[in-house]
Amino acid sequence: MNIPWLHWAQEIQAISQAGLTYGENGYDLERYEALRKISVEMMSYFTDTPIDKVTELFAGETGYQTPKVDIRAVVLQENKILLVQERTDGAWALPGGWADIGYTPSEIAVKETREEAGYDVKPVRLLAVLDKKRHAHPPSPNYTYKIFILCELVGGEALEVSLETTKVGFFGENELPPLSIERNTVEQVKRMFELASGPASQVLLD
Repeated sequence: MNIPWLHWAQEIQAISQAGLTYGENGYDLERYEALRKISVEMMSYFTDTPIDKVTELFAGETGYQTPKVDIRAVVLQENKILLVQERTDGAWALPGGWADIGYTPSEIAVKETREEAGYDVKPVRLLAVLDKKRHAHPPSPNYTYKIFILCELVGGEALEVSLETTKVGFFGENELPPLSIERNTVEQVKRMFELASGPASQVLLD
């Protein structure tokens, strides 16, 4: 989703954070701090979110800024895809979440599926690496790459509830429940059916 003001705020924030990381001149550091303040004020104004909350979520990191990574497990059984109902919005998503330091992408897919759905899975292959801003997600303060990994169901059983989810189910391509579009769009989930059944060399990029 192309939202100019969001792109500008992200760019200003990235420039300011790089400047605060590598700058040495005191006057320059003051200017970079002022740029960061402008980016926070933009996000706060356009999203109607308190300044301190925006600062925590959007401008609380240090070091050179890079995209965050969201990893999703694609688990199919009898031509149906595994989805979990998110506690935060009551909508459905592929198991997954932010990548954790110390885990490989495949390990994150396995870990999140077990924690959110109760199933044990084995990673099979990469299906897609997507730039979130190029897809129909709602505005987000984070610049995000999304990684989708095909996984094979090997054991476990569906959880009744978890810390983050309230239901677990398998759904056919034409019977998808309301999706949590912050996490995955209808188009993306439908493409996963196609990619999972396609050649191993087929990977969707961007």
